[in-house]
Amino acid sequence: MSSDLPTLAVTGVTGAVGRMTADLLADAGVPFRMLARSPERAPRYPGTTVAAATYSDREAVLSALDGVETLLMVSAAENAERLGEHLAFVDAAEEAGVRHIVYTSFFGAAPDATFTLARDHYATEQRIRSSGMRHTFLRDNLYLDFAEFLIGDDGVIRGPAGDGRAAMVARADVARVAAVALQDPSAHADVTFDLTGPEELTLAEVAEKLSAHSGRAVSFHDETIPEAYASRAKWNAPDWQVDAWVSTYTAIAAGELAGVSDDVERVTGRRPLSLDELLRGAIA
Repeated sequence: MSSDLPTLAVTGVTGAVGRMTADLLADAGVPFRMLARSPERAPRYPGTTVAAATYSDREAVLSALDGVETLLMVSAAENAERLGEHLAFVDAAEEAGVRHIVYTSFFGAAPDATFTLARDHYATEQRIRSSGMRHTFLRDNLYLDFAEFLIGDDGVIRGPAGDGRAAMVARADVARVAAVALQDPSAHADVTFDLTGPEELTLAEVAEKLSAHSGRAVSFHDETIPEAYASRAKWNAPDWQVDAWVSTYTAIAAGELAGVSDDVERVTGRRPLSLDELLRGAIA
């Protein structure tokens, strides 16, 4: 691969966070490469290149990352094989000579986290740590952007979250932190950032805000765990997926998504967006 190619690479560019990060880098005039499962869907920026690669395709990853020093690894789409894909990609990045990975992890990632997918994020973090590569872990909370999609057709948010709170964060703020870390990796080496919004909300409070902004009545129903599984059975999803859906709410109930961090503002110099601001469209 040509030695004059950028030494910064970005994955996830066909998804929201990766695309937002790429936009910020391009706006700042930073050269970078893009890795995409479907290159034809990747954005186009002056002076950038895009390579076809999936996380589990070792040879394609080695080729795409040849000469790359700093890498944004956006967590893969949820699927039954995601952890295996993550570990394979980390191993290939190490083999390719990547020196620093910025990884989008999850708030409270731990081997015993209530939210099942947070355990996979922890395992990915551990693989990155053991590789010897420098790292910046972006442990983002639930996305504020998804709040509206929690509402059922009947205007009810359902889940066993109790009166637990979540310090949800806007995807735009995660992208802003990622862009800063990628442009100055040495200043953000071997650190973990907890990325939250400026407030922690119960789902009843989320429903109130959604009602105020949408003009429709939105409420929260605190399901029991059996009710939660029963109400999601209509989608005929695999067990791992239903467990992930339900444990999102039980993690809130357990208090594992509570706690406001100032990391977004400390890194970017800007206060993170609140749910009210996001619903008003104050993303730019």
